[in-house]
Amino acid sequence: MAQNIVLVFDCGATNIRVIAIDDTGSIVAKSDTPNSTKSCSENSEWHIWSLEDILQRFETCCNNINEIISTYKVKGITVTTFGVDGALTNTEGELIYPIISWKCPRTQKIMDNIGKYLSPNELQLISGVGHFSFNTIYKLIWLKEHEPEKLTQAHAWLFISSLINYRLTGIMTTDRTMAGTSQLFDLKAEKFSHHILDKIGIPPTLFPPIVAAGEKIGTLLPEMARKLHLPNDIPIFSAGHDTQFALFGSGAQLNQPVLSSGTWEVLMVRTEQVDTTILPSYKGSTCELDAKTNLYNPGLQWLASGILEWIRSLFWKDLKKPEVYASMIEEALDVPPGCGGLNFDSNILTMNGGWLGASLNSTRGYFYRSVLEKLSLQLNDNLKTLEKIANFKATELVLVGGGSNNILWNQIKADMLNLPIKVPKQSEITVLGAACFAWYGLGLCETAELVRNRFNYTYLYYYPGSQQPCYSKIF
Repeated sequence: MAQNIVLVFDCGATNIRVIAIDDTGSIVAKSDTPNSTKSCSENSEWHIWSLEDILQRFETCCNNINEIISTYKVKGITVTTFGVDGALTNTEGELIYPIISWKCPRTQKIMDNIGKYLSPNELQLISGVGHFSFNTIYKLIWLKEHEPEKLTQAHAWLFISSLINYRLTGIMTTDRTMAGTSQLFDLKAEKFSHHILDKIGIPPTLFPPIVAAGEKIGTLLPEMARKLHLPNDIPIFSAGHDTQFALFGSGAQLNQPVLSSGTWEVLMVRTEQVDTTILPSYKGSTCELDAKTNLYNPGLQWLASGILEWIRSLFWKDLKKPEVYASMIEEALDVPPGCGGLNFDSNILTMNGGWLGASLNSTRGYFYRSVLEKLSLQLNDNLKTLEKIANFKATELVLVGGGSNNILWNQIKADMLNLPIKVPKQSEITVLGAACFAWYGLGLCETAELVRNRFNYTYLYYYPGSQQPCYSKIF
């Protein structure tokens, strides 16, 4: 009898992927292809997404793994994407205006002038979401101010995951976790805020019914089944914003903070409570809806690997990626903690600043390690802030993302926080998280957590003061 699998359609800003996962969390097939924005015909500096290109890339990925998965039974499909982006559509789901990308600069002025509609603090108190120019609210205001006739013609606003789900099923929905990124949602009430929508002049009828993660949306349409070379009537289950499924897929329990380390470091926690009244007091703060209902994901973010890439370009520009990173780490490993008094003094969020205490003994390894230490101090401060916002006390930190491959930085973080740092050995945590909810929707287990417990999680631990990390199996 054929083994059962689910397919996760992962639409990332850099890559489109289709990954097949069985009910033990094992990846049986995967394919990826590059994804990218396009320049807008109105302004070459504006960025848009082509829905047709995204769908074609999913088709390519499905075709690439078709021979492998043909020996399995595809029980369900789920879609996860980056947040905030979407488009106005007519009753047939056709785009009335292109998908404005989160990379597009056109919404910066809208955010800067949001006070003419309502105060930024009030906006965050209600929505929880921080002030980022790519938020959905600023796209809709831009359309209202610059393309008002498009808004008048629109039947619905579909987030990008829902645009894909509509093409798969012909049913318009709103993924709950995507709505939670929009800055249009009432965080505590878990519904679109009539107050916010009234202030900005956007009708609440624009948003289709909300579906929770693991909820069945519909079944795969025959036309799409033919294009994807998949059987008809495969159930499609809701997922949504990739951040929430990365948190769940990391294995994080409640009140266990997770740091996604990349160009930006994003520190979040899954919690039952959050004090939204203090969120506006902290720059870079935000709060989104967890993949599970009645839970929240407060967090903070700051520039991280972006600064390290600047260091690389200054001191290691003669070496190529990715080999250069091993060289940077090796040279910094010989530098003692404290870097001989060399200190990187900066505003991490704006990347202003420089070094204090340099000497003739300060090699490039010293400069690199001093930045790693500064960023780790920033993490320590932000973790204390997050503990206040969500009223918890961290006992360990889960670390994911590209930065988690830096063994020196991981150890510095453990030492600075005086907490164990654990790094999942599994690399596809976002996809694993989404797959948990697809299997839950299929009835494999009574909860998504029980599905996750079936998966074989292994972590690499970094302990304060330790010289060598060690592996430990958790589930």
